Amino acid sequence: MTNIRNLSFFAICLAFVVIALGAWTRLVDAGLGCPDWPGCYGFIVFPTSEMDIVVAESRFPTFPYDINKAIPEVVHRYFAATLGLVAIIMVYLSFKQNENKSIRRWSIGLLAFICCQGLFGYLTVSLKLLPIIVTGHLFGGFTTLILFFYIFLMSGNFKSLEVMRIPNLKGIAALAFIILAIQIFLGVWTSTNYASLACADFPTCQGTYFPEMDFKNGFNMAQEVGPNYLYGLLDNPARVAIHYSHRVTAILVTIVFVILMSKLWFSPAAPLASTLGVLLLTQISLGIINVVYVLPLYIAIAHNLIAATLLATIFMVNYLAWKK
Repeated sequence: MTNIRNLSFFAICLAFVVIALGAWTRLVDAGLGCPDWPGCYGFIVFPTSEMDIVVAESRFPTFPYDINKAIPEVVHRYFAATLGLVAIIMVYLSFKQNENKSIRRWSIGLLAFICCQGLFGYLTVSLKLLPIIVTGHLFGGFTTLILFFYIFLMSGNFKSLEVMRIPNLKGIAALAFIILAIQIFLGVWTSTNYASLACADFPTCQGTYFPEMDFKNGFNMAQEVGPNYLYGLLDNPARVAIHYSHRVTAILVTIVFVILMSKLWFSPAAPLASTLGVLLLTQISLGIINVVYVLPLYIAIAHNLIAATLLATIFMVNYLAWKK
């Protein structure tokens, strides 16, 4: 299973790159940088010459061409497609090596999921950034990472992990994973609805701890997109409700993680306690910096990457807790 282990490790690294590129695309408002799919204005890659740009704009007159938005979109698509190619190779190897049927099943499931991710990529463009589709697509990137990570753990003979078993922490480990997944979903929903700067101060929001909020519209999963959803259509109270929910859930995540870390300190998996602590502190700091310094691009991308690393780490904790 060495080939699958090495390939899955490469895929994990590539998945982090795809997550970063997806965040970059979103943060520079390039979700419609190419108004068609899988090409870009009818080209395999983004048009560069003056003649090609004229042709591109004649094909999509309602979407003026902006190379600064086309580049992030195209780069993200090609890296994501490469991840799909890796998944295909993994399925092939799982049949060729024929040693672990569980890995084969998970590899096939992963490939099917990545195909669904491609479909969501298409729908993101064709449905003009419909929030629930964009959220599902971005959240799917985190799920893809965890699926590759799980296959990596299954395909390796990691003897050091055998002595780190923590079956007595199943409940708190599962709770930590679930609440972190909810928090990441809320973070993605915040970005999708352009609510990251709805509260421009910290720790208060618009100068108060209880700002005006509209949860009904903020969490309406069937919003209208108008001509498109670029820059969002929600009013400020709805965006504040989304942003504020993300902040409150961050407090819950912190509480649950502190409880989990206190238990991990006195278990065979003690090194994971300090890892979780450093990652959690870094993530909270990045979130505060995003608000105070008005969403700096590279800080916001780092916020996504640390979220992915936290998710992988808490998945590792669950793997050690639930592995038979």
